Amino acid sequence: MAYIIALAGKGGTGKTTIAGLTIRYLIEKKNKPVLAVDADSNNCLNQALGVEVHQTIGKLREDSLNIIRSGSERPGGMSMEQLFDYQIQQSLIESKGFDLLVMGRPEGPGCYCAANNIIRKYTDKLSESYPYVVIDNEAGMEHLSRRTTHKVNLLLIISDPSIRGLETAKRINLLVDELELDIEKRVVIINRVSGSGGEEKLIETGKGYGLNISGVIPQDQNIFNIDLLGKPVFDLPYSSIALQSLFKMLDSLTVL
Repeated sequence: MAYIIALAGKGGTGKTTIAGLTIRYLIEKKNKPVLAVDADSNNCLNQALGVEVHQTIGKLREDSLNIIRSGSERPGGMSMEQLFDYQIQQSLIESKGFDLLVMGRPEGPGCYCAANNIIRKYTDKLSESYPYVVIDNEAGMEHLSRRTTHKVNLLLIISDPSIRGLETAKRINLLVDELELDIEKRVVIINRVSGSGGEEKLIETGKGYGLNISGVIPQDQNIFNIDLLGKPVFDLPYSSIALQSLFKMLDSLTVL
């Protein structure tokens, strides 16, 4: 059974970059294949990983609905479920060390919940073939209220170095309890800390909110550079202080 890591946090915290670096950590440090899941409708995990998206769950769902509406003949006489299973397998983006499944932006009313349900179902199904699954969720808390994030071994809640970011992390933490989600361990990572001496105050504030602070990731020009140039996280040099800090944190989470 796969070890599932999910990421949550408000927009602008660098969550997707940390998701990409977590995938890089698992590939390089654990030497195991990873199923990466971009569960954000505004998908960009593929950019962090340096791969192109050729198909999304949202688009597949629309295509399937069009087949049903038009009464078109299905290839090989397959049922809609069999056809969709086949299409999901074909939509996997394969790369060195990881495969990527992308939700994408569905069209039409009410489609987000349907696409989320599909992501959840196929994440469960596909995870049987991978030792690790990393799920990059959309910003905010909608994915939790829709129960997209479930059966998670480790939840990484990402905050920026602000009280507002920590308050969002607190709300996410409380929502996990309220919804009684099946999450074994959850920690908070404070990202993009400038090093001006305020990190101790942030950690103290976070702990006062009842958060399990795993550590801080310093502001890093290397991260800015690869984002500016559209390069993947695999191009980040080992001298990067952000990479070193995150890898050290993940090393300390012995559950990995």
